[in-house]
Amino acid sequence: MENIVYKIISSQRNRWIVALIVLFSMLGAILMLPSKMVKAKMLPAKSENTFTIYVDTATNASIQETKRVTRCVVNYLKKEKEVLNMNINLAQGAPLDYAGLVKGSAFKNGKNQAEIVVNLSDKNEREEPSYMMVHRIRPELHALCGTIMPHTSIRFIEMPSGPPTLASIVIELFGKDNRLLRHTIERVSTVLSQTEGLVDVDIMQDDFYTKYNLIPDKEKIIRSGLSVDQVNQITYLAFKGSAVAVKNTHNQQDQIPVFLRLDKESRTLEANSKSSLHAKLSSLRLVNRQGMMIPLSELISIEGIRSSPTIFRKNLKNYVAVTAECDLVSQVYPLLDAREKILKSLSDEFNITKVEGLSTYMFDLNLVSKTSGERMLLRWDGEMKVSLDTFRDLGLAFISALVLMFLLIVVYYKSFALSAIVLLSSFLSIVGVIVGHWITDKLQLALLDTHFFLTATSLIGFISLMGISARSSLLLIDFSRTLIANGMEQKRAISLATATRAKPIMLTAVAIVLGSLLLATDPIFGGLGVALIFGSIASTLVSLFFIPVLLSNIKALKP
Repeated sequence: MENIVYKIISSQRNRWIVALIVLFSMLGAILMLPSKMVKAKMLPAKSENTFTIYVDTATNASIQETKRVTRCVVNYLKKEKEVLNMNINLAQGAPLDYAGLVKGSAFKNGKNQAEIVVNLSDKNEREEPSYMMVHRIRPELHALCGTIMPHTSIRFIEMPSGPPTLASIVIELFGKDNRLLRHTIERVSTVLSQTEGLVDVDIMQDDFYTKYNLIPDKEKIIRSGLSVDQVNQITYLAFKGSAVAVKNTHNQQDQIPVFLRLDKESRTLEANSKSSLHAKLSSLRLVNRQGMMIPLSELISIEGIRSSPTIFRKNLKNYVAVTAECDLVSQVYPLLDAREKILKSLSDEFNITKVEGLSTYMFDLNLVSKTSGERMLLRWDGEMKVSLDTFRDLGLAFISALVLMFLLIVVYYKSFALSAIVLLSSFLSIVGVIVGHWITDKLQLALLDTHFFLTATSLIGFISLMGISARSSLLLIDFSRTLIANGMEQKRAISLATATRAKPIMLTAVAIVLGSLLLATDPIFGGLGVALIFGSIASTLVSLFFIPVLLSNIKALKP
């Protein structure tokens, strides 16, 4: 080992060869990120024993129509051998879980809403992970059940691996003109639907539909020998029902109302139309004082009006939102693709400028209508924002650690050159981290047909490697300075120090690799394990071959 190192640092040609190998390795590893050879994601998918299906039909849909869609979904899932049982929650959310807390399950009470909780066999006893099952059945369920009723949305909600968010990608549009907000968010939703990798695109707003008001004609009612109260009672009885009496009981403090209404067949309309409603009113008749049967259609006029959708507000501003999930891909790449498409799609109607500010909001856009001058703000949220915040904070933590290490080493050695060498050796472990993720990605694609991502835990592993890499460099520097102080020539001292310290450096790396093998198999912390394994290998090679080259070219090594 001593002779090998001495041959490297004694020859100018060999030193350049080692330096160029390290330089090209670092450039190649860093270029793997923009070239998508190594893909980044907040946290990888995690196989669970359950997932939930959210069903939303048209805003004016009845509970029977919603039930038809949920029954279709359930009948399809019955064919899956890994499905143990299912729980259907009509017109309400499922019992709250980790994901339902932020997705608003507790507030669901509409007839057009339902949640289906699907329980699977144990994840350790089945070959197919839950996220692969969702990936497989999602398009089939959308094609089979999503077309039963118009404006039907079927979304698959998996238990999040990290912080729960409303969706993987959320686009919020703030403005004052509600019609312009609705029109623009529909165009944005179309872009997301056409973006590869995005599924379950859903606009968080009510649908427009025709609503019918029944208006009693008081003059006709009086002339017909009836009372307005009679008309009101039979109308409520026919469509909604009314309390006709109360019942007392020892088990309740309050009186229990006795509710009366017509049966299901009598209350059901043939179609959602004005003529169908008029036919229903014609079949309902009241007896006046003269004993004549008067149809309700003669006493009540029907007025069709457009519904009034719910106005959503956030931070004291009107807004609408569209959500989308990522199908086995990182949310970063569909986001960049969708953002470019949105810029091109909306440029015909709006003057678009980027929002200046913190990196968290670097994807946000200001929209100004070319015709009305109305201003809107398009803001990105969801797991994407959490990813940006996490990677930004980890980057700041990495820079802070580098600065602190640099200052401490400068104080100790009183040399900027030695401090820079230590920091460079720590940073070069990124080569092993990125290359390790590329190798693991290829292996996982071959075995499981899924990608292995560079995650937040991978960056945590990279930051933790800095201390290990710095320690190896400091061992070489201290031992070399001791040998030089005893009269040994600098290059020979560096070679001897490297050969002597190679054993503890390699043993440390082996211990880290063996200790991280089990960690690398974890679905969440696998990135941390891979970063530690391959980063330690790269750090060891840098410490034993590249650091001696750098030390041989400086005079600050002499005490």
